[in-house]
Amino acid sequence: MKHRDVELLAIGAGPANLALAVALEELAPARMAADSLVIEQADTVAWQPGMLLPEAQSQVSFLKDLVTLRNPRSRFSFVNYLHSVGRLSQFINMGSLWPYRVEISDYFKWVADSLSRVRLEYSRRCTAVEPLRDAGGTLTGWLTHLADGSTIGSRYLVVGIGRGAYVPEEFAGLPERRVIHSTRYVQRIAELPKTVPYRVVVIGSGQSAAEMFDAVQSDLPGCRPTMVMRSIGLKTYENSKFTNELYYPSAVDDFFGARPEARRQILEEMHITNYSGLNPETLEKLYSTLYLDRLTGKGRLRVVTMNDVTSAREDGDEVVLELTDRRTGEIEELRCDLVLLGTGFEHSMPSLVRGLADALGLERISVNRTYRLDVPGPATAGCYLQGVNEATHGIADSLLSMQAVRAWEITNDILAGRAGGGSDRLAGEPVESTPVPAAAVPVFAG
Repeated sequence: MKHRDVELLAIGAGPANLALAVALEELAPARMAADSLVIEQADTVAWQPGMLLPEAQSQVSFLKDLVTLRNPRSRFSFVNYLHSVGRLSQFINMGSLWPYRVEISDYFKWVADSLSRVRLEYSRRCTAVEPLRDAGGTLTGWLTHLADGSTIGSRYLVVGIGRGAYVPEEFAGLPERRVIHSTRYVQRIAELPKTVPYRVVVIGSGQSAAEMFDAVQSDLPGCRPTMVMRSIGLKTYENSKFTNELYYPSAVDDFFGARPEARRQILEEMHITNYSGLNPETLEKLYSTLYLDRLTGKGRLRVVTMNDVTSAREDGDEVVLELTDRRTGEIEELRCDLVLLGTGFEHSMPSLVRGLADALGLERISVNRTYRLDVPGPATAGCYLQGVNEATHGIADSLLSMQAVRAWEITNDILAGRAGGGSDRLAGEPVESTPVPAAAVPVFAG
């Protein structure tokens, strides 16, 4: 068992912590970056690898990359990535703000490979984090345990691991070979024989469900897909320029300072801008596909609306889903071979964060405006949570829109705490800091 110490440890090499690594390199190359480490449990950087479908595009402008909203002149920008791989002219000629998802994933890997000061290590799975206190009870750091038995000590900890895949309890009892969540679609579907005429049921009405419903028709050419949803039908995202203003980094201040009832209203009304909806191109393609299926009399495709899956069981060589019609209460049995879940992610905090909260004796998990975990008592150490703070920081918290500016805010808060050098600042209110100049933070909707 080996132990080592760093000043800052970031768990997870997703876009949130990659943006943080870039911010550390650009804002604190000598003071912090050289003693900062990012660990990733996978053996490479890949963005949503289970849904890296060939034609899938990002729903966010390329200008909302890991750095541009903070520093448009950065060498880590998406534009510089395109230039470095010789594809800038082609991308411009395509005339789209939205890169392909595989391209965004490759950009993230390019950023990871381009880091020169912050270290990044792969195949490092974190199993637990415990707080460290001195004899007087002051929180002085964190001890992170890895699956290989080694430990890492740090003064600052940044958790950016995302939420776990949500598998509704009705499907929890089915064998793994029968159920594929969208987060594992590409890998799992590649393992299946292409000649078997699978009866496939896709659960959900959002973008991931629609993409799987479309993709499985070619990935398993002989299959017969059925899409089941609780909603009245597939619909597009609400994407007006007015609601897109709530994805501005500046909107976080308004949301954080709002009363609880106002926050609930904003989240409820903004739900359709990111969840349970499709981009217009996907919806148009699916409708055309369904229309042609009916026109040619193939009857291969089916969409079932306003139905709940009230139970699921394996019966011999097939899965039996019990569907309850929300309009009539009638129950139908739907038999299939494979279930694809487009059910999104858990609403609860990741288990790693919950375990840390238990170790700290926290009754509730909360963060301040600069994403620092609220801890009781004096502290000279800090823990920051990325991408799990929609309830306090708004709907954009888990999206690419916030990565660049949030990384700046966390970095600045850490640097201010280090400059203060005492427990009062880290345990108290966020340190006020000089805002990013307006000219350096252009704002783009979408």
